[in-house]
Amino acid sequence: MEFSLRSKESAYPCEVTIDEDNGRYMIRKADSSGEVFNTPEELVTWILSNWDSEEFSDQDEFEMMIQEIQVYFPINN
Repeated sequence: MEFSLRSKESAYPCEVTIDEDNGRYMIRKADSSGEVFNTPEELVTWILSNWDSEEFSDQDEFEMMIQEIQVYFPINN
């Protein structure tokens, strides 16, 4: 699963990669730095703790991503 979200703070999109086949779970933030996680649950938890829909140009796109990743990786927040 890959998502690309347009941040209000950057010309480059924020990206989320959940690749279970290859064990890759990572994000690229608005400042172009990134985070790498050991599990998809860690990635989802980080997103829920650190990102908010208001940070993105298309808030609905962010909310749809959250719904999709929580279907596969339910996290109680």
